[in-house]
Amino acid sequence: MLITIVWGSSFPLMKNVLDHLPAFAYLSVRFFMAALVLAVIFFRHFRNLNGKVLLYGCIIGMTMFAGMALQVNGLYTTTASNSGFITGLNVVMVPVISAWLLKKKPDKSSTIGVATAFIGLFFLTGGVNFRFNLGDFLTFLCSICWAFQIILVDKFTNEQDPALLGIVQISFTSLASTAVWLTVDYKPLAFNSTVIVILLITGLLGTAFAFGGQTIVQKDTSPTHTALIFTAEPVFAGIFSMLIPNSQGKTETLGPVTIIGCVLILAGMLIAELRIGEKGSRLKSGI
Repeated sequence: MLITIVWGSSFPLMKNVLDHLPAFAYLSVRFFMAALVLAVIFFRHFRNLNGKVLLYGCIIGMTMFAGMALQVNGLYTTTASNSGFITGLNVVMVPVISAWLLKKKPDKSSTIGVATAFIGLFFLTGGVNFRFNLGDFLTFLCSICWAFQIILVDKFTNEQDPALLGIVQISFTSLASTAVWLTVDYKPLAFNSTVIVILLITGLLGTAFAFGGQTIVQKDTSPTHTALIFTAEPVFAGIFSMLIPNSQGKTETLGPVTIIGCVLILAGMLIAELRIGEKGSRLKSGI
């Protein structure tokens, strides 16, 4: 839950840091810090480093880099709360994409969950006064990337050291961000107290601590329980967006239509995760 709270708080923080740093410069520094910390913590694992770890880690890193790049650039033109809830759609996309890749028909609960979540997305972006802007679209693409990232992590961690895969994918994201920053989006870094605090929170806590913590503690709970806890991430994103002011000193407000959208997206996530409506659902089995 602490990891989920940190991730939720990162949405308004990332939106704020973009007023001071170019998007790819921010990603470069954030993920470099995280990779360095994880390399120190898991340095003993490097004896298991091999070609497959590097290959699989880079493949996962491509989806992570794409997801983060789309997310932070989307934050230029969408709200932090919208970003949190649209990103959270990856929870319902995972079973659908998995079914597509494995050529299996999605189960009933996944289908209902996806439909409910997408109705929520309609309300979240204005309902009948539809205003699906570029930032919302980029964030939607981001959620697809994160869904693929989750699937690839699940596949490759069964074969290789999870800590090393994490370090490689985070390092890849840092290197790719640096390359784009220096060649396409170069602007000099300008550090101040706001930037430093946000980098520490999102880099050390939101990336290094979150990954390391999840790796260590998930063995003490079930994957379903973990996924259900993570569905609270967009809720915390909305709460922190109303608490943390932007660079103009203003906080976000959620109108009735937006709240309806948020509730439907969360409902869709829960239906998909709990397999509500399925015989022997997880809710009935008492997770």
